[in-house]
Parts: sequence; C-alpha cells; structure tokens
Amino acid sequence: MGYKEISLKLPTDFTSEQLIQRIRKETGIQNFSCRIDNKSLDARNKNNIHWLIKAVVISDEIKGENAKPIETLQIPYKKRDKKILITGSGPAGFFAALVLQMAGFKTTIIERGTEVNKRDKGILDFEKNGTFSSTSNYAFGEGGAGTFSDGKLTSRSKHISVEKDFILSNYIQAGAPEEIAYMAHPHLGSDNLKIIVQNLRKYYINLGGEILFETFLEDLIIKNGNVKSAVLSSGTLDADYFFIASGHSSFETYRMLIKRGVLFRTKNFALGSRIEHPQELINAAQWGKKQLPGVKAAEYRLTSNPTNQLPVYTFCMCPGGIIVPATAYSNTNIVNGMSNYKRNARFANSACVAAVNPGKIFGREANAPEMLDWLENLEQQFFDYSNGYSAPVCSISDFIHKKQTSKKIESSYPLGLKPAPLWELLPEEVSNSMRSGLIDFSRKIKAFETGSIMGLESKTSSAIQVLREDDKRCTGFDNLFIVGEGSGYAGGIISSGADGIKAAINLIRMLE
Repeated sequence: MGYKEISLKLPTDFTSEQLIQRIRKETGIQNFSCRIDNKSLDARNKNNIHWLIKAVVISDEIKGENAKPIETLQIPYKKRDKKILITGSGPAGFFAALVLQMAGFKTTIIERGTEVNKRDKGILDFEKNGTFSSTSNYAFGEGGAGTFSDGKLTSRSKHISVEKDFILSNYIQAGAPEEIAYMAHPHLGSDNLKIIVQNLRKYYINLGGEILFETFLEDLIIKNGNVKSAVLSSGTLDADYFFIASGHSSFETYRMLIKRGVLFRTKNFALGSRIEHPQELINAAQWGKKQLPGVKAAEYRLTSNPTNQLPVYTFCMCPGGIIVPATAYSNTNIVNGMSNYKRNARFANSACVAAVNPGKIFGREANAPEMLDWLENLEQQFFDYSNGYSAPVCSISDFIHKKQTSKKIESSYPLGLKPAPLWELLPEEVSNSMRSGLIDFSRKIKAFETGSIMGLESKTSSAIQVLREDDKRCTGFDNLFIVGEGSGYAGGIISSGADGIKAAINLIRMLE
C-alpha cells in the first residue's frame, strides 16, 4: 500500500464529501484512506479566501513506499524506586510528571491552587463580587494559567516535534478536538480545557500518580547541592528528585529559590497593555465581510519596529474572547485574554507589548531580585491607581494623541473600567514605543484606532531565567530541575509542556 501527499485549495465551508471528491479528481484514485496533515487559512485575497489543505492519501492503487511511520516519544518503563516531587500542574509540571510516572517512577504533583471546578467557582466569584482568592484565580490552579486562556497550541520552539505530538495526542485522548493535530493555528478554548485537564488528571492518577491541591511549596532543604526535602504548607516531603514548574507568576517561589542559592539572571521580556475591538470590525478588516462560513473569527498578528524605539508587537490574540483580571496577588492589577472554543463572543482582544531589555530599565546590569521588585511594584501601581481591579482604559486614538478619553467604552472586561492616561502609567519608553506601534497598526488594519486599550499586560513571558545545564538541571544542583515558563526558557502550552518532557526524558536517561 503506497501513499501520496497532495495540496488542495478548498472553500472555507468545505465538507468531508467535498474533500473526498477533490482527492479523487486530483489523483484519479477511487478507493483510499486519507488524513489532513495541515490546514491553514489563505486570506491574502479577500475575494478568494480559502483553506490550504495538505492531505496524505493511502491506497493500494498508489505504487511506491508505504507511508512513513510517525516518530513517537519513547518512554522506557521499568519498576523504579525513585520518588519525584513536581511543583505545579501546568503543562510543564503535568507532562513531566506523566512521562516519569509512565517510566515507572513514583511521582507526586503539588499545586498551590485548587482543582479546576473549585477554581472556576472562585474565578466566577471574583468577577461577580471582586473577591480575590489566592488559590482560585487566573494564575494559579489545576492546569496552570493556560487553563483559563485561549488554549493556543502554536509554538516557535524548534526540535520539539516528538514532544509536541505526545502532548497533542494526550489532549485528544482527554477530549480535545482532533483538528488540533493538523490545524496550522490550533487552539482548545478555555471551555474545553476545563474538561481536558480533569480527564488528564484522572488518567495520571490511574497510572499511580498523586496530586495534592492547595499545597504550597514554602522552602527547600538543601545540603551540598542536593535537595533533601520540600517544606510544604502541609508538612515536609522527601523525594529523590525535584521538578519545579511554578509558572512565571509565582514571585515568592522565585525569591525562595534565589535565597536557597539557585542562580537566576534577567532576560528580555515584553510589557504593555490589552487592546480590544468588536470582533466584526476585525472580521471586516481581515476578510472584507463580517462573517465567513466555516471560520470562527478573524485573527491578526502585527509587528512594528519604530526607529530608535523598542520593537512592538501583538501577542496572544483572542478572537471572539474576553479580557480577564489575571492578577496572581490581591494587591496587583494585571490583565490577560481568554476565549472559548467557538470564539463567538462579541469582542476580539490582544496584548500590545514592547520588547524590554532590563539593562535599559536600570541603566546598568540588574540582578533577578531587582527585576522582580520592579515588576511587582509596577503591578501594584496599577492596583493603586484603580483602587482595586477595574482596568485603567482609554481609546487607542486617545492613547496615540495623549488625550483623556471622555466617552464611555464598551468592553468584555468583567470588573469595570476606569478612564486613565494609560501612557503615563506605563514606563515612558514602553509607552512611546507602543504609541508608534499603534500608529503603524492603524495603517495596517482599517479602523484599528477606534478600539480601546487597557490595563497592564506584564505576563507574556518571564523577566528572569534560571541558569541550568544541558540536561535541564539547575546549575550547581544534582537533583533539581526548573522547567516551563517559570524557568525562562519556554512560553505557552506547547513549549512549556515540551520543556517538562525533555527534562523528564533526560532524568530517565541519566538513571538508565
């Protein structure tokens, strides 16, 4: 049985029968099986928007080699007596734990937040009453920050295809739509993720793994570069190896690790605000029409490199989504974006951020604690300005012209808006660069300047990075791994999950 790869152009609302008929027409083959390997939208010509499909056709009528086997993640199993403690249940922590459990280790995940259903209730209470919970919020809880997001599964990281396929296949088995295996820009949606993380938890527990929710890592007991025990909010726990995947919001965990001799350095990161438009405005600008059959909602990815200023770009665009109060602590105010699978909410939002170099902020080389203090102080300033969790806001046009917004702004943000000179709340160089970027974006997307801009977007990536060896162990430590977004080497669901998997595989190989 041979195989053949073919490329097709199909209408945005094509059916399975249309796909089969096109394959028959292109190949002349009547009996075959097929799969879609890639599906991406071509919207360059608004009069002819279509899907670009790469399909693999398998049939006895095709002469030649069999379809090449897909490389899969190899996890050697044997009964092992080593205990592994993993901090954090986000993609990095969970997939590291899953791989290690499948390899025969005894693994325990500790998660400072709550399980997802309790977390969901805490978030709903926060958005309804403004009552912040330190254990049930957008930053902490089962599945990590990504559980309440758009669930994007794209990644620019290289050399992670095997790990990515492992992650995607586990998501599909846990209830994710099969299209995530072939969409050029796949996403899960927060509504799906809340179900998926529960199913993954059940699978992990059935393999013998253990998860302890509402359990905070307070300290590590270390002797001569070897972690002996973890001091938890529930007591002390011994293990042979320790994985920390606490995410980029867990500042007190960072500070504890630094105090215990773990080496961190500052790194470039991004800072800015959230922008929001009616989704129909973005659809009309990108497609030339307010709706497009077979496509949920239009997206955009914008970049600008203003002369003698910081690079500016949009990040984590959430079509048909909402802006959410994503603070990790009661005295800070930050925003993020999320959307459900159907992406059918009224508004579109995206981060608009400038790339920041810590050395330029301080005018010298800064250390990791200074960077954390600076960032935390900025997040507290936004809280102080609003006297709570309402989002400082202005129109994009008024931000550009440094003009206070007087008209009422409609928004998806649930905790209210506070008109503000947002350009004054952000660091000056960031604000000036964003202004130039927004002018540029307004040339690229019609009526872009009519949207709104709000809040502080400070969690696109970690501002500090742990020093670690090629096997991902922390420099100077025998049995401590820091992985995922909190390590400073990953960003997003796929790259974070892959980072955790690679560290787990490295440990397995070390002990073979």
